[in-house]
Amino acid sequence: MVIALIILGVSFFYSSRLINELSKEERKKVRLWAEAIESKASTVNKTAKLFIELSQVEKQKIQLWAKAMETLISSSELRSNDNELALDIIKENTTIPLILTNNQEEITSSRNIEGLIDLTGLNEKEKEEATQKNKATLDSLLVQWKQNGNKIHVSNDYEQDINLYYKDSRILEELRRTFNNIQNSFVSDIISMAASTPVIYLRGDSVVAFNMVDSAIIADTLLLAQKLESMSSDNEPIIVDLGYDDLNYIYFSDSDILNQLKYYSFIQISVMFLFVLIGYWLFSIFRRSEQNKVWVGMAKETAHQLGTPLSSLMGWMEVLRMKEVDEEVIKEMEKDVDRLNMITDRFSKIGAKPSLESTEIIASLEKFVEYFKTRVPRKVKIELFNESDTKVFSPLNEPLFHWVIENLAKNGIDAMEGKGKITIRVFEENSRAVVEVSDTGKGIPSNKRNEVFQPGFTSKARGWGLGLSLSKRIVKEYHNGKIFVKWSEPDKGTTFRIELKQ
Repeated sequence: MVIALIILGVSFFYSSRLINELSKEERKKVRLWAEAIESKASTVNKTAKLFIELSQVEKQKIQLWAKAMETLISSSELRSNDNELALDIIKENTTIPLILTNNQEEITSSRNIEGLIDLTGLNEKEKEEATQKNKATLDSLLVQWKQNGNKIHVSNDYEQDINLYYKDSRILEELRRTFNNIQNSFVSDIISMAASTPVIYLRGDSVVAFNMVDSAIIADTLLLAQKLESMSSDNEPIIVDLGYDDLNYIYFSDSDILNQLKYYSFIQISVMFLFVLIGYWLFSIFRRSEQNKVWVGMAKETAHQLGTPLSSLMGWMEVLRMKEVDEEVIKEMEKDVDRLNMITDRFSKIGAKPSLESTEIIASLEKFVEYFKTRVPRKVKIELFNESDTKVFSPLNEPLFHWVIENLAKNGIDAMEGKGKITIRVFEENSRAVVEVSDTGKGIPSNKRNEVFQPGFTSKARGWGLGLSLSKRIVKEYHNGKIFVKWSEPDKGTTFRIELKQ
């Protein structure tokens, strides 16, 4: 056991050390991943800011173009250089799509509109058809742009107000698509880089992407909130600012490998401790087996040694009969010889599977009590009670069962110091035959009740302490029953209970 505990301690120390190193490496990887994500998030944030600045610049261009329009139509007395400047500004707009309408929202002009048919070189009929198609295209675009709200009102002194509708330029739209691709790529990179790390990418209250998290948790609002709280306790979430006040959050926690490493030491020590317990249990089985062999050998040797003097005694009894000795004396001697034969038979049965026969317990015990009463001190009273309404039967081997009752009775007599009462009660309970043997002796201390059936336990100055141990073996292994101390109090007595199959 000591060597096993030393091996266990050394193994636990080195495995714990290794696990701590692995845990540090795993956490380092997670931290590097988080730093890489923060770096990429910073790049995306800069791109978003640049895109916002470009949008604002383009909007300023539209406003400047509208101001130029307002300047051209506001007064006929404008200076010629102002008109030239306004015309130059309008001509510079070669990218931003525009549609101009009058007060009645009728289209008066347009610029940089893709999809319009060029009228140059067309005949009258073709021009008319192309004009109709261009008008339908412009009307459709005007409806869309009105919904988007991109409108600038241009007023003048002659109540000829102009409404200017516009949309982002082709270049800006391409930049927006590129930026969206960058965002999507950023989210994909988070998931691909996460590997075995549980990740939830959150935009507002919506989950954009997740990794190594059960989809059932994502679908359940309550479970998702609990998961996010748990992840926050493990690691501070990464905040990603994508512009437009668009704050996204990346929640992540320790990987399953790291979580398993945390408990590996406990699992290892539990397994090794279990291994030690199993080894000790097997050792106990081998030890008990060896003890059983010793008991069986001792019992058979005792039976063998008793056989020779018993044969001689029976011969001497015949000699006494030939000499016409008092027959009553010879009969008493025969009873004792028969008793010795029965004891020899008992010892010879130890170690072998005895045959069991259905036996009426009361009738069997009456024969035992009748003989035993004449062999106990006169101040000891033995009583047998049948507390069942019917006869109680059980499969028994009578010699061995009588041995059990005799051991219990003798222990009771020793505990009473040759003065008191032995009570044997027989009854049925829960479809089992029950035999209780009570004495009025000094009782068994509560801390010794579990030890009375162990080999070698005895409270007497002499004896080997095998009586109750053999009794338990006979009841449990040979009769498939139970025997235990039901009740015991100091200076009041003890009750042993035997439960047998019916």
